[in-house]
Amino acid sequence: MTFDDEKDYIIRIIKEMARVLFSLMLGKKYVAVEMERNNGYEVSGRKLNELLGMIDCGEINRAENLLLESIDYSDKQSVAAAALFYQYLSEKEEGFLTEHDFSKEEVLDGMNRLLQKSGYGDVTHIVNN
Repeated sequence: MTFDDEKDYIIRIIKEMARVLFSLMLGKKYVAVEMERNNGYEVSGRKLNELLGMIDCGEINRAENLLLESIDYSDKQSVAAAALFYQYLSEKEEGFLTEHDFSKEEVLDGMNRLLQKSGYGDVTHIVNN
């Protein structure tokens, strides 16, 4: 597996995790989870779009810290918003992430932590098998 293949694999894994998570949480089958930029999702008292804008500006670590500072892991909408955050982040180019002290592996780790803390840790096993 080449370096580029590995990064594409991480993107596919994160998208699959989001798809399975949304299917389990919301009780209907999702083929893919697509996010509208004008969504109403909120997490940790912030609009998801605000956090995504921070990612676009290169404030990735700050955005992730704000996301995680007071997330309610029992709230499905917050968990869904956080999953969308990591899915969006996974789609950024490796060079952009590296330039802003982040990596695809950290994105995958963040998604895995989210799933574990929200009680959906089995999703990682479903996706990786």
